[in-house]
Amino acid sequence: MMGLKNDMIRCLSILILVLCACSCSTLPERISLPAEEALLPGANTRLDALIGPAEQHKEDQSGFRLVEHGPEALALRVHSTALADRSIDVQTYIWTADLTGRFLANELLLAADRGVRVRLLLDDLDARANNYGLASLAAHPNIAVRLFNPAASRSGSWSLIGDLLSDGRRLNRRMHNKAWIVDNRIALAGGRNLGNEYFGASDGSNYVDLELLMVGPVVRDASRSFDRYWNDVASYPISLLSPEEVNDQGLESTREALARAARNALSSEYAALVTEHNAVRRLMTGEWSMVWLDAYRFIADDPSKIRQKPSAAQSRVLAELAPALDAADHSIRIISPYFVPREGGTNQLVGHAERIDHVSILTNSLAANDVIAVHGAYSKYRKDLLRGGVELWELKPDPEETEEASWIGGSRASLHTKALSADGDRLFVGSYNLDPRSTSLNCEQGIFLVSTELTTQFDQMFDRLVGGEHAWSVSLRSGRLVWKDGQRTYDKEPEATVGQRFQAGLMRWLPIKSQL
Repeated sequence: MMGLKNDMIRCLSILILVLCACSCSTLPERISLPAEEALLPGANTRLDALIGPAEQHKEDQSGFRLVEHGPEALALRVHSTALADRSIDVQTYIWTADLTGRFLANELLLAADRGVRVRLLLDDLDARANNYGLASLAAHPNIAVRLFNPAASRSGSWSLIGDLLSDGRRLNRRMHNKAWIVDNRIALAGGRNLGNEYFGASDGSNYVDLELLMVGPVVRDASRSFDRYWNDVASYPISLLSPEEVNDQGLESTREALARAARNALSSEYAALVTEHNAVRRLMTGEWSMVWLDAYRFIADDPSKIRQKPSAAQSRVLAELAPALDAADHSIRIISPYFVPREGGTNQLVGHAERIDHVSILTNSLAANDVIAVHGAYSKYRKDLLRGGVELWELKPDPEETEEASWIGGSRASLHTKALSADGDRLFVGSYNLDPRSTSLNCEQGIFLVSTELTTQFDQMFDRLVGGEHAWSVSLRSGRLVWKDGQRTYDKEPEATVGQRFQAGLMRWLPIKSQL
């Protein structure tokens, strides 16, 4: 027995030494860099010719279109990139090296070959796994890559564990913003990351997502936000982090790999959904209508938020949304895939439900949620919300889903939209979840606008998603939770496994809600 104990102590000592060795990496000094700004719109590019006259005709208004369907979202990125003549700025939380992710990277490389200035700003939590490819792209004279709040080590799971042990407080703060801006004339922003499941191209689960296509002065607002993050001290040029991997040989290797991936993508069944129409030209010729507004605001947290003490007071997005909810007279509809209201948020939502007709919330069910810890934290507040008059729906899992959910995240969730409406005429679409992480830890952004037409479109989307085909209505019966879809009634989490229920129940009581 003593020998077994000694062996355990010896193994633990070795593990500690390994972790200590892994945790000795330090970030290089972030050298002072001259501030860079988005290139101003002109009159000489193809997008200038397509969009400029419409902007002039609408004076100070901006045009908006809701983009729900994945193939349309990809088509807009592909075709706007093909039309770029001046600049492309991309900001994202996740960029997956799969069929659509590689195809977009190839399109950006081709744009850079034409002389377009390309700036790529990625959160490092996901980007670290693609460090070589990103570094090789940065060898192109027209492509710059920066990583937000990066880890010191650039590869290896043990090294990352070491980074988290030595610098976990900093690395826990992330940039969740998403924007795709072309020639400072057209932009996409909202909740959509870059990868198959976000564009409806995954063989497994695909996300229900939402973003806004924008033209007009709001695009310059998005560009100013991008510049603030690009020039922030937390954004490190990849050439500073991995100088040895920024070289011409790597660029040519990546160029060949991306070209092969693009050919494979074009031969896929999915390609026809994207390549058979020119999304931008259709939009500009009026086949796809834009809603022109002067009542809108592009909202983004200050990038310095990650260096401040975690606090709801640091959330510029929440500061914009809270008064809009307080001003609602008859209805609030919320879609939040990761929903952890905590006591304060629960009380506020119940307060709204007591004074107006409807407060309706759609989130992921346990069976559909890819982060069981989040669902466990949310489940603690369900009964209080329902007793207070809040209407709850939980999205059903993708029927084709086969992957297991993880405790920290993945691609399983069917719902990824982050949006809300009030009174049928006010709408928010962004990256912000109603949870402590979005409020106090992550940097977030979104667009708040006043439009009966666009809000009605969102409300119709909400009504479709909460139908029995797609979601369960959650209610109380004799003080117990029940789930209904018009066909069946469940008295426990529907379609969830015993393991999922156990994990969610455990996470419900662990003191980690501020991290979710």
